[in-house]
Amino acid sequence: MPETTLRTWPSELAKRYSELGYWRGSELTAPVREQARINPDKVALIDSFGQSLTYAELNQTADRVASALRKWGLRRGDRFILQLPNVVELVTLLLGSIRAGIIPVMVLPTHRQQEIGHLAKGSGAVAYAITDIEASYDFRSLACLVREAVPSLSKVLVIGDPGDDPMAISYSALVGSGGDPVKTDDLDPSSVALFLHSGGTGGLPKLIPRTHNDYEYNARASAQLCGFDESTVYLASLSAAHNFPLACPGILGTFIVGGTVVLAREPSPATVFDLIAKHRVTVTAAVPTLAALWLEAREFDDTDLSSLRVLQVGGAKLAPSVATRIHGFMGVRVQQVFGMAEGLLNFTRDDDPIDIVETTQGRPLSPHDEIRIVDDTGAEVADGEVGELWTRGPYTIRGYIAAPEANERSFTADGFYRTGDLVRRLPTGHLVVEGRAGDQINRGAEKFSAVEIEEYLLDHPAVREIAVIGVSDSNLGQASCAIVRPVETPPTLRELRDFLRNRGVATYKFPDRIRIVDEIPLTRFGKIDRKRLLAQFDQEAAIDPAPALT
Repeated sequence: MPETTLRTWPSELAKRYSELGYWRGSELTAPVREQARINPDKVALIDSFGQSLTYAELNQTADRVASALRKWGLRRGDRFILQLPNVVELVTLLLGSIRAGIIPVMVLPTHRQQEIGHLAKGSGAVAYAITDIEASYDFRSLACLVREAVPSLSKVLVIGDPGDDPMAISYSALVGSGGDPVKTDDLDPSSVALFLHSGGTGGLPKLIPRTHNDYEYNARASAQLCGFDESTVYLASLSAAHNFPLACPGILGTFIVGGTVVLAREPSPATVFDLIAKHRVTVTAAVPTLAALWLEAREFDDTDLSSLRVLQVGGAKLAPSVATRIHGFMGVRVQQVFGMAEGLLNFTRDDDPIDIVETTQGRPLSPHDEIRIVDDTGAEVADGEVGELWTRGPYTIRGYIAAPEANERSFTADGFYRTGDLVRRLPTGHLVVEGRAGDQINRGAEKFSAVEIEEYLLDHPAVREIAVIGVSDSNLGQASCAIVRPVETPPTLRELRDFLRNRGVATYKFPDRIRIVDEIPLTRFGKIDRKRLLAQFDQEAAIDPAPALT
């Protein structure tokens, strides 16, 4: 098994977080058990197929799953990969695994052999849960490929038809097999409850260990800040393998307060709007590209969305113009959420002025979130200046699992996580994201953020979507290239430059090139896939110097 030592918080900090009530010393699924006691008949969970469970039923099913997994041969501390769409079984397997002391490894339905194999090896996983076929893709074939590369992955659990694989068992057969009751009162709350995964911006995704203590606080504090209560109906439209819809406040935060979770199998406007209307959803979450898609669809849709009060937007920076449109056109309150699966979360608040909500990414969740914004030397910069965000706190991890080189790069000796995000802090404490350290363009020794220019050009009437990248240039070192998906008639390079000039933007930030595309590629996280764009456009740029424009 690979080295999987957990980097823990120093004892004095752990004691402080416990004394402050942040860490409550309970296992992560305890709130579901408590809701089953006080609110047994309340509907806890609904999916797109109409499956629903009350809190009593959800709690009982989680117990049955825990017992069945142990009977299947999984032991406390084993790693169990969950690669499932947003269905009831994903939640029951997550809760049941945690109760049994089996550590779920949350991966995306869009992950394939490379990512799954990497995470399976890194975690030492011994079991793998999949659906049979989803979106015309046969996950049973994927499981066979992964098992060939990772022999330790000997067990496969299938939602649906397991096929003819002798190593596979169906979910219904497993849960129906029963097993001895599983004790949870001896689970160590400082131990790992589940593994999330990083976005993989520096390569393949890394394993993020979240403990019972820190992740329960993550979800509970988020739910409190966001005003979640028993009346909350939360729609998980993004994959529940993401931190954002899982615990920010998401599914787990909703369970803590006794609300209802609705699971969207996929986030198309038709599916999401129908679920909002049918179940009177009060809050949901989206990445900016998805929110923009819903806005476009809403122009031709009259589904009753009157129950929806809040649209949380995170995962990437939301352009102020899109935030304004959401407020005005969809008639809901926007809440910006900026965070990371490694920990730190920032939220705009109910009482923030509208300009703060539309132009910032919020401020930290916890009073004990420690923030440093630093320059290239590690020295802190003044408020209003752009620097890299470093953080530590009661729910920010101290290191990845089985990734010593990444830990060396990403964590300081005193426990700060180097996020790679470029931000500036306002006097109010709100953060404005200016991009990633890798999104910076160095044009003739003048450095600027690609995201800044993207935000300006999104306001151009001919631009539907845009990505700005730095491409090789024999004269400048790097030139700025605008990749544009137009509304109808494509804009010219001159028009984009004139638009920025009229906005008072420095000329060195103007795009040197333009490319018109039918689609801008996105990562699995809904962010611009700059690596793919660079691979596509950088080589041609290297042999074609940027034109001299004014």
